[in-house]
Amino acid sequence: MILNTKQYINGEWTNSTSEKTIEVINPANEEVLGKIADGTKEDVNRAVEAAKNAFQSFSQTPKQARVELLENIVKEYEKRKDDLIKVITDELGSPITFTESVQYEMGLQHFKQAVKELKSFKFVEDRGGHVIQKDAIGVSGLITPWNFPTNQAATKLASAIAAGSTVVLKPASKTPFAAIILAEIFDAAGVPKGVFNLVNGSGSTVGDAISSHPDIDFVSFTGSGGVGSNIMKKSAEDIKKVSLELGGKSPMIILEDADLKEAAKSAIEGVINNTGQVCTAATRTLIPAKLKSAFIDEVKEQVSHYKVGDPYDEQTNVGPQISDDQWNTVQSYIEKGMQEGATLVAGGLGKPEGLDKGFYSKITVFSDVQNDMTIAQEEIFGPVMSIITYDSIDDAINIANDTKYGLAGYVFGNDSGTLKKIASKLRAGRITINDAEGDFSAPFGGFKQSGIGREWGDFGIEEFLEVKSILGIPQ
Repeated sequence: MILNTKQYINGEWTNSTSEKTIEVINPANEEVLGKIADGTKEDVNRAVEAAKNAFQSFSQTPKQARVELLENIVKEYEKRKDDLIKVITDELGSPITFTESVQYEMGLQHFKQAVKELKSFKFVEDRGGHVIQKDAIGVSGLITPWNFPTNQAATKLASAIAAGSTVVLKPASKTPFAAIILAEIFDAAGVPKGVFNLVNGSGSTVGDAISSHPDIDFVSFTGSGGVGSNIMKKSAEDIKKVSLELGGKSPMIILEDADLKEAAKSAIEGVINNTGQVCTAATRTLIPAKLKSAFIDEVKEQVSHYKVGDPYDEQTNVGPQISDDQWNTVQSYIEKGMQEGATLVAGGLGKPEGLDKGFYSKITVFSDVQNDMTIAQEEIFGPVMSIITYDSIDDAINIANDTKYGLAGYVFGNDSGTLKKIASKLRAGRITINDAEGDFSAPFGGFKQSGIGREWGDFGIEEFLEVKSILGIPQ
């Protein structure tokens, strides 16, 4: 059992002001993996005070010093590769091959990208009459989700350090141990005292204390829309800046000229990655009406090649849901889809055969889905695909945009003109054409209720800065 009931504040592991703890459950076997501190408002106050005291000096460090600090973090992160892979596989239930290639790697790449961006980033710009200066925003509260324990924390932390801002991090209490390793990495990398602080605990206590704290200047949150809305309300009391990366109900538009086998494979993988627990998951698959039957046949064939099971089995593609509550949520949506008249193509209710222990869901595919159905409009956060037909390209675009979300969109086909047209008209923050590789310099964030602000690359650094105009500087 992992027992870490201390908080990392002002460069030291210190006791929480509460003796209460939170159990962390391994979702693959439903056993207690470990315990963390159930942090308090007083813990947050101590962390904020440390960050505030450190800000004055850290915000004034030369850019090159922060480049070197980030490079040290990269080196220490790489040293902890095996530890990070194991703990994420255990606490999240992420299949080990996915943990290594995506979970671990994304965190690493954010730190590397921040080094690259910072080297060429301009904090002062002469505009021939006035100067634009970008200053570190201040103490930043970072609240991160459970589905990507290193990715979400790393992109925020890397940008904050590059900008010269100090931070208080609250990781998700369901997956806290990767963040604890990050704290150890920062300590080993020589991050100055108070620049990075970690407070574990519940969202209702620690998260609320961060979003309402008068000495926190900026809150960067990734998670659900409901919590994001509450953070905005709390932050509004003292007009602090807020960045929110929230949910999604992303469409994948498959064109008539697409290779159906490859399209089906891409569509399935767009739903099952990380057990469907991805805010950018392509959960609505839009296909031409004339290709419906052929596409469904291909989906049925392809689904059979993907394995749900033990995260430590390298043949496993889909692990468990994060918790019993999330498993029940996924089951309720599957049941709702059946009740509303969608046709079950694959999967369905209950756990896969032979997986009685652990929070496992079947890979589930519905056809005959109308875009106003619950399963087409609400974020399920599980391996559930909705197949929707369209009659024309304009029809497909309208269906794709008919949602309160706008985080991501996907287009699959061959005609470049049509691909460009659709990509330009989808109202979402990130559009991917034909499974294009990710780019860590490209901004990430959403339209509409998918969020406010952008992360990744230079856009991520900008979030942790305030812009100042200086007029009348003597020549």
